[in-house]
Amino acid sequence: MFVDREDELAFLNSLLHKKQPAVAQLVLLYGRRRVGKTVLARHWATETGLPTIYWAAEREPASLQRRKLFARLLNVPFAQSATFESWADVWTAMVSLVGDRQQILIIDEITYAAESDSAFLSSLQHAWDQLFKKSRLILILSGSHVHTMETLLARGSPLFGRFTGQWHLQPLPFSAIKEFLPRWHAEQRVAVYAIVGGVPAYLEWLNPTASLSNNIRDVLLSPGSIFVAEPDLLLYDEVQEPRVYRAILQAIGSGAHGLNDISNAALISKTHLPAYLTRLQELRFVERRLPVTIPPNKRNTSRLGRYHITDPFLRFYFRFIAPNRDEVAYRPENILPGIQEQLRAFVGATAFEELCREWLQQRSTQSILPFEIQQVGSHWSRFVQVDVVGINWQTRSILIGECKWGTDKVARDVITELTENKTPLLLRSLPDEGDKWKVHYAFFSRIGFTPAAQSLAQEKGSLLVDLVRLDHDLGS
Repeated sequence: MFVDREDELAFLNSLLHKKQPAVAQLVLLYGRRRVGKTVLARHWATETGLPTIYWAAEREPASLQRRKLFARLLNVPFAQSATFESWADVWTAMVSLVGDRQQILIIDEITYAAESDSAFLSSLQHAWDQLFKKSRLILILSGSHVHTMETLLARGSPLFGRFTGQWHLQPLPFSAIKEFLPRWHAEQRVAVYAIVGGVPAYLEWLNPTASLSNNIRDVLLSPGSIFVAEPDLLLYDEVQEPRVYRAILQAIGSGAHGLNDISNAALISKTHLPAYLTRLQELRFVERRLPVTIPPNKRNTSRLGRYHITDPFLRFYFRFIAPNRDEVAYRPENILPGIQEQLRAFVGATAFEELCREWLQQRSTQSILPFEIQQVGSHWSRFVQVDVVGINWQTRSILIGECKWGTDKVARDVITELTENKTPLLLRSLPDEGDKWKVHYAFFSRIGFTPAAQSLAQEKGSLLVDLVRLDHDLGS
């Protein structure tokens, strides 16, 4: 299923008409596994109507890779393709095939080719400079190893300065989930967003006619399910010590977010732990978060950082599945009640809060809020924790928000607690202890708000956002 991707298609379509710095285009398209790079590139290429060659490198000797690529270029069986001693020979032979026609060549999983032959990138750089740059070729290099792909853009890479375009493909937004699960109401879609995020392949694996609970039981927890194997596939494909990284992710998924807590839970010394965490951050599996209330000039030296798993499915997996791997392989139904019991709190603390922050940023971009928000995040200290905070350092304006994913309507005491108790504690963290700062409020609720809460919120000029409004606004 091809969903959304309007911005990405507009970018790719722009390649067809670019003439600067030359007609030929060399483009980097990258993103995590399963995010839809291949589907996007091939869908776009088909829509252009241009002659297109698609080839995906595999982990195999470079000689086989060269022969397979050339077989694809000639559109002949592998056994009928020529053999080549070097990549330079392949590119030279390819020039006559490219000719003067505008056409598209997609080389997927390029990092496997670079791993098999260290001369691959430099030979491609030479071929681009001397041969392809003068053609009408649109060459798209694609790959799933995000950090490795980004190094191709860095100074020191043979291809540095050659790319005419780049795109880091992200998971689909929350609004796109309707296309995969059209019968599911907003509450279920927020929950599934907390479980698998916006990764198209994961969403396609779900059964749209079954309930969320049945999907967890029959799809995610099914013995032999790709969901159960996926985290190991991701780690073994990216790191050399997957068991160590798995232990760190397990620790974070179980609630350890500070260095000391992660070190103790994963049984990894604090001396070695930062290097592993840095690698996980490079892979976009983990991020280090800071309270948004820390001034920009102090963020680099702050010790209040907490580590969180960024990928929704990895976050769900290491929270619920990894601690029960033996049961999943034997009797997965045994762990379903525990997931059902704790899922509401998990969704509220992850996807719902993240969507509320996304809503805040979106409203600010559309100039709907009382002030322009520069940063959105949350706040924590020894004294208080606040779910949603939007801040403008220049105007000294702050929006403080509370998120409730409970089963009851938000009552008046929630409004009072945030505005009268939490706010003074949060303001202490701001420059001048919040003196002369303009404070605004927003409350987000799964169910809605009681009349008393609505009345008090109106008195304080607060924004009230229920799930119906959140779902509508994020989908518009």
